[in-house]
Order: sequence, then C-alpha cells, then structure tokens
Amino acid sequence: MNEIQASIHQFILSEFLPGEDPGELTETTPLITGGILDSISTLKLVNFLEEQFNVTIEAHEAGVENLDSVGQIVRLIEEKKSAA
Repeated sequence: MNEIQASIHQFILSEFLPGEDPGELTETTPLITGGILDSISTLKLVNFLEEQFNVTIEAHEAGVENLDSVGQIVRLIEEKKSAA
C-alpha cells in the first residue's frame, strides 16, 4: 500500500467505518454504490483529499466514476499530482 492509498484508507476507516475490520476495506470496496458514502460524506472526503494532497477536485470529478473505491480515488489523486 503506497502513502496515498494508506492515507485514504485510514481516513475512510476512521471517519466512515469506525470499529470495522481494516481488512474489510479493500482497494475495490464500493464506497458510494455500496452505501458507505452518501452526499455529505462524499463532500467530507473531497475536502480531506484537497487538503491532504493539495489538489482541486472539480464538481464533475466528485462522483461514482472517481470516488467509488479506494483504487479509483488513488488514481484520481495520482493523475492530479502528476498533472500539476
């Protein structure tokens, strides 16, 4: 697990899945479509990502296409950091 993935994984566990087994949250666990994230928690996640990784996530990027799994989120952050 790289640094970006570890940070995102820990944030999701502590904020949205307190007390859950960390092994249950995998790179492909569905976050939005699986009901872990609702609209408010998605905004909270976006705020964390922007502050933690110094990136800007546009409104059209804050949906299922980019934020439905830890793997998708990591790819989005890596793309934004490499484009900066």
